[in-house]
Amino acid sequence: MFREMRRWKQQLDKTECIAILKSTKRGVLSLIGDTGYPYALPINHWYCETDNKIYFHGAKEGHKIDAIKACDKACFCVYDEGYQKLGEWALNIKSVIVFGKIRLLDNTEKSKLICSEITRKFTDDQAYLEKELNSSLSRVQCLELTLEHISGKLVNES
Repeated sequence: MFREMRRWKQQLDKTECIAILKSTKRGVLSLIGDTGYPYALPINHWYCETDNKIYFHGAKEGHKIDAIKACDKACFCVYDEGYQKLGEWALNIKSVIVFGKIRLLDNTEKSKLICSEITRKFTDDQAYLEKELNSSLSRVQCLELTLEHISGKLVNES
């Protein structure tokens, strides 16, 4: 159903792909948008090891929500900060691409957990987190991406 990686020598194993999903703070979520055009947006995420799913949060309305309601297929891409080998200008970057089905969540406790975990990727300020949850949680729509395929690779930019 999903293509095999063409440059298989650069392929990362699943354990490394999961580590990158866990450590990165942002990625690009791609959906099928209006009139069949791709719709891709930068977004924060949380990978949950317990259920092997990726979670997002955002507004309860807009292009993203309309796209998900029209088609549940999604793709999500992340990449790390990269590194340079001594004496080289090019970055070596590890990227991960996930394909799966995405859905809107309608569970306040799960949404609170998702928003908390995403926030903890940026700050450990518990007072800030509680303030945000109290003032904004009712206006947040959380999303769940069920992984169907995952692949990653190491690319040298040269």
